[in-house]
Amino acid sequence: VPIYQYFIKYIHGLLQKHLSQLEEAEGGFDQFTRSYRSFGVQRLPDNSLFFKEWAPAAEALFLTGDFNGWDKFSHPYIKKDFGKWELTLPPRHDRSPAVDHGTKLKVVVHTKQGERLYRISPWAKYVTREEKSVIYDWVHWDPPHPYIQIHPRPKKPSSLRIYEAHVGIASPEGKIASYTNFTTNVLPRIKDLGYNCIQLMAIMEHAYYASFGYQVTSFFAASSRYGTPEELKQMIDVAHSMGIVVLLDMVHSHASKNSEDGLNFFDGSDSCFFHSPPRGEHSLWDSRLFNYSSWEVLRFLLSNLRWWMEEYRFDGFRFDGVTSMLYHHHGAGFSGDYSEYFGLQVDEDSVVYLMLANHILHTLYPDCITVGEDVSGMPALCRGVEEGGLGFDYRLAMAIPDKWIQILKELKDEDWDMGNIVHTLTNRRYGEKCIAYAESHDQALVGDKTLAFWLMDKEMYTNMSSMIPMTAVIDRGMQLHKMIRLLTHGLGGEGYLNFIGNEFGHPEWLDFPRKGNNQSYHYARRQFNLVETDHLRYHQLYSFDRDMNRTEDKYGWLAAPPAFISAKHEEDKVIVFDRANVLFIFNFHPTKSFQDYRVAVEAPGKYKIKLDSDDARYGGHGRLDHNTEFFTEPKAFNGRPNSVQVNMSFFSAASQT
Repeated sequence: VPIYQYFIKYIHGLLQKHLSQLEEAEGGFDQFTRSYRSFGVQRLPDNSLFFKEWAPAAEALFLTGDFNGWDKFSHPYIKKDFGKWELTLPPRHDRSPAVDHGTKLKVVVHTKQGERLYRISPWAKYVTREEKSVIYDWVHWDPPHPYIQIHPRPKKPSSLRIYEAHVGIASPEGKIASYTNFTTNVLPRIKDLGYNCIQLMAIMEHAYYASFGYQVTSFFAASSRYGTPEELKQMIDVAHSMGIVVLLDMVHSHASKNSEDGLNFFDGSDSCFFHSPPRGEHSLWDSRLFNYSSWEVLRFLLSNLRWWMEEYRFDGFRFDGVTSMLYHHHGAGFSGDYSEYFGLQVDEDSVVYLMLANHILHTLYPDCITVGEDVSGMPALCRGVEEGGLGFDYRLAMAIPDKWIQILKELKDEDWDMGNIVHTLTNRRYGEKCIAYAESHDQALVGDKTLAFWLMDKEMYTNMSSMIPMTAVIDRGMQLHKMIRLLTHGLGGEGYLNFIGNEFGHPEWLDFPRKGNNQSYHYARRQFNLVETDHLRYHQLYSFDRDMNRTEDKYGWLAAPPAFISAKHEEDKVIVFDRANVLFIFNFHPTKSFQDYRVAVEAPGKYKIKLDSDDARYGGHGRLDHNTEFFTEPKAFNGRPNSVQVNMSFFSAASQT
């Protein structure tokens, strides 16, 4: 539609304008995005310390802290143009810096209304909270022996298999787990499972643990509740040594309303980094919204992306809450009509910011991976910026987990609609890559239930022992858990995602310590010990997940063009498709097995079973002989030139090659 073309050209023109303004005013985006080297606190070669802040509404700024006995007036900043403030502290007599590593600081902001506010620098690299305190403290981080990363970044994988993880819950113990625990105990597990990418949640510092990291208070600080910045750097370095890329869950869609330890009211005004209310407030999330049209906000956010890439050597980002950014209505009441993608509802400042972010990241780091969390299906989200797209590499296929939960909630097994399932798994824009997943952290949270829980519920606590015969509920649950995953993996996208613990059917939801549960950590942990317990069936699901990823690694269906679906048989409850020379066969029938069932196939020749959900190792019934060789016949069938006859057990899936 011509009017949509105009809109795309118009937005692209705004991007070009921004880029040329950056060139003119800042010497290009390379310098502009390194502003973390000039703002906050910097140690200069002679060990003097340079402090710089942007506080346009402030009347005066002072620096206080352990270094000056918390004197509120002894160290004033000097006012500069454009709302900037600067201060230089010369070194001590012994040439050491005036502020020691690990000591506390505060910015004292005097407002035009005569208030005195104590603030943390927005550029603070480390903040901590004393046990009895509610508020975080700004801690000067300049260690004498910083961690030096030695392993190069791995190459960008052609098939992305993502392990979505949260450091704090990554242990069976009822406490906040550490970066070091993750390095020692979780990284080898992720490697063994065949994932080549980790998506880390809740790293950017957030005062409220139960916000899952989505109410960020300090954008440049890695959360101190799991350990030090050096320990996070080591964790990423070790992941790189295993050939695993690491993505950061990047929250630039909004910020915490906290003012004492967040960005809100930093300079005493209700704007600064944000739009003034009502535009600057997200009523549903109870948070503040950035003003993406502000030069200094662009400096802050784009430098923030660069900081995590440079300082910690992340390999890319999963951008949270993209739908909320794209539209003035934040996605509420979205109908999906095409006019909504290209009109006044679209927040052009946010769209240009995302295009800028993707353009800069992919120019500076060609192997960088960006994933957009957009539920609206914005066209060209995953097309290059040079084409007028937003420049993301992948989008999350958010309709898929919703579909699985709807089916398990509302339908009996015999009423599953094969065509509807296939439609949801394949309904994506050609040429825009999707990350498919059966469930993520969203489905694991308290108030919802994981797939394992939907399938097996309370029997997971009593009947998962392999010492006793499987009950009907456990049998059905085990088989469908594997089939749902393999079908999603094979058909749903160009990447695959799993949330930590769900690969083995973690028996419980996730609930962080809060008032409503007496600050309990009971549900804020992952019980990896269940996998190590031989007589429990969890290790069977773990083994299937591992072998599914390893099979993909060998044949590369995620990197292949979309599958050809040759059967979605409603009565037989059978789905058949081929992708990357692998033939996938699913029998979702709750009671019927089939002998000599003809299925269509593209490539002629001999086929063998490579992965079988009914294998006894995976808690199946071992009804198929893996030594059987299946030879094709040149009989055209269901749109393919060849076909082959196979046997299928009920509730089972096999991939053959």
